[in-house]
Amino acid sequence: MAQDTKMAETSVGKLMAEDALAEALGRKPGSLNSPEDSLNRAIIRMLQEDGRLPFQTIAAALNVSEGTIRNRFNRMKEAGHLRVVALADPIAINYRADAMLGIKVAANATPEQVARRLSGHPAAVYVLWVSGRYDLLVEVVFETRAAFLKFLQDHCYGREDIALIEVMTGLEMYKNQFLLKRDFDVDNGQPE
Repeated sequence: MAQDTKMAETSVGKLMAEDALAEALGRKPGSLNSPEDSLNRAIIRMLQEDGRLPFQTIAAALNVSEGTIRNRFNRMKEAGHLRVVALADPIAINYRADAMLGIKVAANATPEQVARRLSGHPAAVYVLWVSGRYDLLVEVVFETRAAFLKFLQDHCYGREDIALIEVMTGLEMYKNQFLLKRDFDVDNGQPE
């Protein structure tokens, strides 16, 4: 118990020291969890290449302590700025059906309502509110073609909250990677 208390006090002390350093550098305290921070960007880049990299390896590559990496990782994760996930190529793992659905939401519903409803289904792996021709893009994957057809019948066609749906089936996967939506090495507002 005393050891746990001492460890907690040490962690709080480290966080307070990081916040004091942030303030001295002209940052807001707590901004060390921000993906805008250069060290955090470097951590994110390395984890994009291999989400299972040990903190020790990241620390050595970035010339900082392992504890700094651990603290930054945990802060970004707790703030909702970072999520480490496994990505699988639906074709490589032999899904029998996968598709991107372009959905136009009916006038009596909102994109958020339809997105929440479809997000609750385990086959929906990607749900994004978009501008343009569709209101939502929804990626779905299924182990069988029959399961895919049942999903379309039960959750898409004939539903009052969907005005139009276009089913775009996957033919070949060329790249499957979650990426940050911009290059963080931006100089004067221009990507490298």
